[in-house]
Amino acid sequence: MSGAALLAVDDLARAFTAPPGLRWLLRGGARPMVRALNGVTLAVARGETLAVVGESGCGKSTLARALVRLIEPDSGQIVFDGEDVRGLSGQALRRYNRRVQMVFQDPYGSLNPRMTVGEILAEALRVHRLVPPSGLAARVAELLVLVRLPADAAGRLPHQFSGGQRQRVAIARALSVEPELLVADEIVSALDVSVQAQILNLLLDLQERLGLAILFVSHDLRVVRHIAHRVAVMYLGRVVELGPAEAVFGQPLHPYTQALLRAAPAMEPPPDGQRPQAGAAALAGELPSPLAIPPGCPFHPRCPAARADCAELVPRVHVAAGGHMATCHLLG
Repeated sequence: MSGAALLAVDDLARAFTAPPGLRWLLRGGARPMVRALNGVTLAVARGETLAVVGESGCGKSTLARALVRLIEPDSGQIVFDGEDVRGLSGQALRRYNRRVQMVFQDPYGSLNPRMTVGEILAEALRVHRLVPPSGLAARVAELLVLVRLPADAAGRLPHQFSGGQRQRVAIARALSVEPELLVADEIVSALDVSVQAQILNLLLDLQERLGLAILFVSHDLRVVRHIAHRVAVMYLGRVVELGPAEAVFGQPLHPYTQALLRAAPAMEPPPDGQRPQAGAAALAGELPSPLAIPPGCPFHPRCPAARADCAELVPRVHVAAGGHMATCHLLG
């Protein structure tokens, strides 16, 4: 990671009470807990993109929501620009909410269907008092240009746009308050591949122009390879590998990361006249329930190289060259 950390997360944990099932209704007692985050530690530098990847249910979206204070962690620390985020309140929390903005996966549900795009963008500006009333229309026009939407978009409703255009509106709303960190939670997963590329290129351009830091949550390794400076791989609420993107993709250390890369579709298009090749077989076995995380290394029931100690001992962090880290007994 180059530069000082803008955001640092240390040992973050969060559990949720599971919904009542038939077994609980019959037997009673304490309801089981879903352990969504289990000691997550990572950092994001100014101007960099850190991608957080993993299968559905690994805790990626829970982490994203914890960072913007949509949910409160049970323990651990979030430090932004030297401030303890969990201790913020009042005006200090309001400033943090402006400096760290989130863009959600669903561009349909994240925009008020009864407000025009101009009203949506102006509302954020009014709430944070960044622009005088007389300057709202001009600033809205600037934001539409920034995300490459036509000027007449300001007078239209969200349902009049395509999914990719709606996501551009959501990005413009987040950028309207001039954040320093953008938390992007699966923002291209609901879009066509061609539209995904347009949104990713837009993010890269905005990052270069505005100096944004981005925490990019995704399950799609092709997307991550295109946009990330560094990659954090999560499994059952833990970061199992973290390092520069070229190292994680070129020399993955953790067996889980290796399996994800084998299972991913081909990164490069096939030669003309050839059919695209599917990725290798998916990971063996099912993702264990977060209600009953396996002891030791949580990946050991699915790991083809697991040893006896993998089922008993939690692996320590192994650090390789260039700050490339992984938690695996096989690394010594």
